[in-house]
Amino acid sequence: MALQAKIKKKFFGFTLDVEFETKEGCMGILGASGCGKSMTLKCIAGIEKPDSGRIVLNGRVLFDSEKKINLPVQKRNVGYLFQNYALFPTMTVEQNLMVVMEGKKEEKRAKIKEQLERFELSGLEKRYPSQLSGGQQQRVALARMLLHQPEIIMLDEPFSALDGFLKDTLQLKMLELIEEYQKDVLMVSHSRDEIYRFCDNMVLLEKGSCILKGKTTDIFANPRKMEAARLTGCKNISAAEKRGSHSVYARDWDFVFETEEEVKDSIKYIGIRAHYMKPSDVPEKINSMKIVSAGYTETPFENQHLFKNAENPKSKRLWYIEEKPDLKETTEQPLPSYMVFPKKSLMLLE
Repeated sequence: MALQAKIKKKFFGFTLDVEFETKEGCMGILGASGCGKSMTLKCIAGIEKPDSGRIVLNGRVLFDSEKKINLPVQKRNVGYLFQNYALFPTMTVEQNLMVVMEGKKEEKRAKIKEQLERFELSGLEKRYPSQLSGGQQQRVALARMLLHQPEIIMLDEPFSALDGFLKDTLQLKMLELIEEYQKDVLMVSHSRDEIYRFCDNMVLLEKGSCILKGKTTDIFANPRKMEAARLTGCKNISAAEKRGSHSVYARDWDFVFETEEEVKDSIKYIGIRAHYMKPSDVPEKINSMKIVSAGYTETPFENQHLFKNAENPKSKRLWYIEEKPDLKETTEQPLPSYMVFPKKSLMLLE
């Protein structure tokens, strides 16, 4: 079984209109801030009521506007990890866990002890949330959510408030948790890296609407739509015109590309990811652009070059990104005279 969600909700100047179905494993919702990701989760959890639609979890109707069904939060059996973790500030760690459980006190304590050990929280039972680090607070929230034994886990930007090292550590823990859980997980994020790492399938949201759904690796490899390419991190996108069955003119770069894929009449853009080009000292037979440098920047692990088509200095810049062979290497290395665009790496976009 799975989660089926069809949600429509209007706000001032904004309409959330999404429809999707989860598949086995972890499903991601990727989109920029304000696109409706968190609101989608709140509607599924019962915190917000859609104007219309239907939400079904494992065959159980949580919401149906036509049949006037709207189960309260406590009857939905949905685990929701909020961005701020939503721990009770006046309760200790132990009390925060105890509050979601039923049964005898001795049984509760045994289960709590097991969760504390699982999430490396032993010894923190009597501390309050304000006395915990961000990572510890998140682990308490996860432990509390699992003690409730939800039918689905929903993660709302789970790593947005964490620093780099802690984020990497907790992401590994989360991957283990998802594998052990063996039920549906729905995760929303504005980070394409997180969605790619965690989610087998994904939905792309843009201004409240689903613009693409499918297997995560397929969408990243061939996003099909310009908005999807941008959301998945493509830095190089140009307006395009069809010139032949396997030929496209990129207006922004003033260059004609030969393509591996047949060009449809509906093409509007062409894109290529910044890591997928090949610098060359000599031109190759196809898709070799003579270039001139147009800027340079770096991160600890990457050299990031900007260049233009040397045949037209007024053309727009493109990004080329390469990994640094040595972290200590900080001197800019000039690019060769040509940039080659492999056919298989060109993305035809509508």
